[in-house]
Amino acid sequence: MSMTQPTPSSPARRYPLPDLNTLPEDIKAKVLEVQEKAGFVPNVFLALARRPAEWRAFFAYHDALMLREESGLTKGDREMIVTTTSAANQCLYCVVAHGALLRIYEKKPLVADQVAVNSRKADITPRQRAMLDF
Repeated sequence: MSMTQPTPSSPARRYPLPDLNTLPEDIKAKVLEVQEKAGFVPNVFLALARRPAEWRAFFAYHDALMLREESGLTKGDREMIVTTTSAANQCLYCVVAHGALLRIYEKKPLVADQVAVNSRKADITPRQRAMLDF
């Protein structure tokens, strides 16, 4: 697996991404699982992996929210909420990362882009509108 390191002018250069092969096995397995499912590895996965205990805590929380099976929300619904929240918080990194997952889960690239730019004008269902307006 090839990981692209940040360029010397990149702010992330101060904290270089660790080599995947040097990570603890549980973290490496999760990163590879995400790459297999999403087709890419979000830099946050590798940036946080520099501190394994914090990585595990962050992703335990992430998984508790995003992978709950007993929820009435689909994975697409959850990514739509996170993409909308990220846009409201003006976090471009999160909008791009979660917007990419939204495209994958919903299989509607145009709607995913609309949600990322302005969810209030997105071509979504009344249920999704109520969900995002909440």
